[in-house]
Amino acid sequence: MSAFTHRALGRTNKTVHRLGLALSFGLDPAGFSAALERGLNYVFWGRGPRPLRGLFREALRKDREKYVVATGPTLGITRGSVRRSAERMLKVLGTDYLDVFQLYWLGKMSRWSDGIAEELVKLREEGKVRAIGTSIHDRPRAGKLAESSPLDLLMIRYNAAHPGAERDIFPHLAARKPSIIAYTATSWRRLLKAPSGWTGQPMTPGDCYRFCLSSPSVDVVLCGPSSLRELEENLAALEKGPLQPDEEKWMRDYGRAVHG
Repeated sequence: MSAFTHRALGRTNKTVHRLGLALSFGLDPAGFSAALERGLNYVFWGRGPRPLRGLFREALRKDREKYVVATGPTLGITRGSVRRSAERMLKVLGTDYLDVFQLYWLGKMSRWSDGIAEELVKLREEGKVRAIGTSIHDRPRAGKLAESSPLDLLMIRYNAAHPGAERDIFPHLAARKPSIIAYTATSWRRLLKAPSGWTGQPMTPGDCYRFCLSSPSVDVVLCGPSSLRELEENLAALEKGPLQPDEEKWMRDYGRAVHG
């Protein structure tokens, strides 16, 4: 277990593998089981693929404290629906608590109000949720929430083509130290194809994850393997550790070229 691949995750009071698992890209039950066996224990469940539900319930039953379950409201976002969604997910996964309960895409698919904030805090105080958070595209707003809000976790876009969080969010983490989950590490696969005029190699998925995890501000980066082979390639890349200065330079240059 290395400091690059593992980290204590804020209010969850758990150590996580910094490569988190997203399940929206077709990973089958065998691949999901392999991911859990290889130590990926931050699971962004979302709505959760039905074919994987039984496997995950059984894994949680055997060793609940091993896993960090991150999910959010599946119903319209109101104070009452936030509670109903949390309690529904507790039943769906057969667990007494959720590690992370987050609003999805604040400002686009979710709204922020005093009532919703109070309900999230109440769920945390009751022990039904250990950490509360949101995913958000609006970086300046995310920076303000990082500085002053009850949120324990922010899930943000961060990659070599979109490094703006380094300016708008990361400098605001010091006071409260909310956890940071990065997603779209490959910029929806745009970073995996060399742009016009680029004469070198494109980034690999593993390069994209290493770029994110080389930032000390990022706790976890989500990956979405569609197969066991992709999972193994991602894990192998992380064995290289943090980026070296020359690697970081070419990835940033490449990211700017992709961004256009």
